[in-house]
Amino acid sequence: MTSLKGKTALVTGASKGIGKAIALAFGEAGANVVATGRNQGEITDVTATISARGSNALGVTADLGVESEIELLIDAAKQEFGGVDILINNAGIIQERIPIADLDSQLWRNILNVNLTGAFLITQKLLPGMIERKSGKIINISSIGGRKGGYGRGAYRVTKAGLISFTETLAAEVYEHGIMVNAICPAGTDTEGFRQVFNTAGRSENPQLMEPKEIADVALFLASDASSAITGTAIDAFGGSNPLFN
Repeated sequence: MTSLKGKTALVTGASKGIGKAIALAFGEAGANVVATGRNQGEITDVTATISARGSNALGVTADLGVESEIELLIDAAKQEFGGVDILINNAGIIQERIPIADLDSQLWRNILNVNLTGAFLITQKLLPGMIERKSGKIINISSIGGRKGGYGRGAYRVTKAGLISFTETLAAEVYEHGIMVNAICPAGTDTEGFRQVFNTAGRSENPQLMEPKEIADVALFLASDASSAITGTAIDAFGGSNPLFN
């Protein structure tokens, strides 16, 4: 039920962390994978791994804060595979802990531009094809930070909260076209970005952190036919750092 054979998935922010884990998991499930990120070397490594395991993969470098680069990304995906059946909006920027009073306005704009506007633009540009085919899966990677505000994470948490609302709104608008839209809200996950921002050694220091593959497994379920009853939902994937345990 979680086979993606014959489907094409586009994964943003696929060069590392959760995005990379999703791209690899989707390749293992038989999907054609379009992996995008800003680092060509890292994207090449991801697509090479997928190809070595027997699935088709295309790597495209793109900055989702630039609309023209989004258009080139989508054109490349369509030229290679004919269309996109599954979209994973994962690319994102998280800032260091900075109070609103001290947050640079350009940094605020950059975070909103990539995390939220980029997801909107790429989704909007792929919707006509999904509507025409009367099928599609869109999965937005939000965060535990999208559930409430928190000191020093203003711009990031605003975008993640926005993705949840975007998910609900879009799900209501495209359900009649056979398109399912959901979000995942991960808590602490042992990624390169998490280690850097929180100055941690990862699971060796904090065993409650999840592995990126755990989030990829949730995304795989939502992308597959097994999730046919689920749309318009934001799934909390908090693992061992679930606030219920504290």
